[in-house]
Amino acid sequence: DHRAHKGLNNRIENAHRQTRKREKIMGRFKSPRQAQRFLSAHDQINTIFRPRRYKLSARSWRHARADAFCLWSDYTAEMTA
Repeated sequence: DHRAHKGLNNRIENAHRQTRKREKIMGRFKSPRQAQRFLSAHDQINTIFRPRRYKLSARSWRHARADAFCLWSDYTAEMTA
């Protein structure tokens, strides 16, 4: 499987693609501290809303998603009160 663009065949460049993606996202923030604050909160929320799909059956996954939305609605109601 040979790809047309020379960078796509370079395993070293492809190995840290996720790192480059994260760097690009962090470049949008004014400071590293602001980026860290956002990313730490984002990771916690992402963990709630995106359960590991490969470990769950469809029924369990739907139940986990419903629980996540209940948690989120309780949390947002608490924050607005």
